Amino acid sequence: MKYFNKTLLAAAVAFASTQTLAAGFQLNSQSATGVGRAFAGDAVIADNASVLSRNPAAMALFDSKALSVGLTYADIDVTVKDVCKAGTPVCFGSEDAAADAKVIPNFYYISPINDKWAYGVAVFSNFGTGTDVGALANNAKTIPGLGTVPAPVDLLGNTEVVTMNFNGSLSYRVNDQLSLGAGIDVIYGQGKLTREGQLPVLPNGGLANVELVNVDADGWALGGIVGGVYEFNANHRLGVSYRFSPEFKASGDINQFVPQARAQASFDEIVIPLPDIFQVAGFHQLTEKFALHYTAQHTSWGDFKEITLEDGTLGSTTIPEAQLKHYAWDDSWLFSVGGTYQLTDAWAVRAGYMHDKGVVGEISSISIPDSDRNWYTVGASYALTPKSTLDFGVAFVRGEDVEVVEQSALIGDVVAHTRSNATYYSMQYSYKF
Repeated sequence: MKYFNKTLLAAAVAFASTQTLAAGFQLNSQSATGVGRAFAGDAVIADNASVLSRNPAAMALFDSKALSVGLTYADIDVTVKDVCKAGTPVCFGSEDAAADAKVIPNFYYISPINDKWAYGVAVFSNFGTGTDVGALANNAKTIPGLGTVPAPVDLLGNTEVVTMNFNGSLSYRVNDQLSLGAGIDVIYGQGKLTREGQLPVLPNGGLANVELVNVDADGWALGGIVGGVYEFNANHRLGVSYRFSPEFKASGDINQFVPQARAQASFDEIVIPLPDIFQVAGFHQLTEKFALHYTAQHTSWGDFKEITLEDGTLGSTTIPEAQLKHYAWDDSWLFSVGGTYQLTDAWAVRAGYMHDKGVVGEISSISIPDSDRNWYTVGASYALTPKSTLDFGVAFVRGEDVEVVEQSALIGDVVAHTRSNATYYSMQYSYKF
């Protein structure tokens, strides 16, 4: 009982919001061609309709209708090792498989209206994650003479978050060099989260199962994107885009256990600010067979100031709004460079490298393993016919070993070591009408 703090003070839901922030982890999986070149130049290359996910202005580069559909299989490898109470030998174990693989679909269609205007529609995902370290939540430790030290249940559990972006865009060719574009994003998000485990809440200090957090919520939000393309000539061009992300509201069942009241507090909505995304990309056809391309992208993770809950009740008490937690995340840059080589009339090959900066600053999380990441990618395209192409891409994403120190409302500071790697396998079919 010495280590068990019964005054949680709504911390359980605060940690739920930490996991909801996992939806903020940006996905780079929008196309097989992008995966194969580490998304270098993806906002301006326009070799298929998937460019719509990065820059609506690039639709002006198409002189006929184009369709792309694809799937990316993300094999995620997240390890959480040596979860211990800081400054003590009390440890609760490790989880070597803390994330499940995901299948991420995409769809793009672009249609020129005339020699000036084009429109497009797309379905893809920009944010999503999933981790499960709930197996450690029941590993309470009994210390002779000190009593039972519960596992940090408020930090350990299952998290599943997915978003889908439904986009409609227009582009306008101003002149032979400059094209502009804009689009509307309708974003659907869904998340499930549990924090449950054995805690010494019985009168004699005995262990009992406590459901601290149980969340099942979804919602819709509106965002937008604007972009531009400048063509120096047929072989050299630059693209730029800015995606405005919304303040996202997820509604549903959001329940928190409050020990003082021995009851569940319920909220109807979690309010989550999503980051904006700015990128600059270049494409240069250096020879008849070889092209060089690159991207610099900034994501405003520093916009995460707080997560709030709205429309809550605890018994007969109404809770209009509650600030859950302050965050000290950093804005993040990624940089990528790639090349494409036309091997034969039917085959093109590509490769790329990306350095993706981590976003976690002063406040880290056991269940959100984050670090700088390096991407090593290869891909190929095979022309089935003059109008149809199969694209393939593989990306090896490697993170870093990170020591995490996170405060548990139950037992104080907790130390763990985390690492997050992934391998992306992507396939795509493209057709130009």
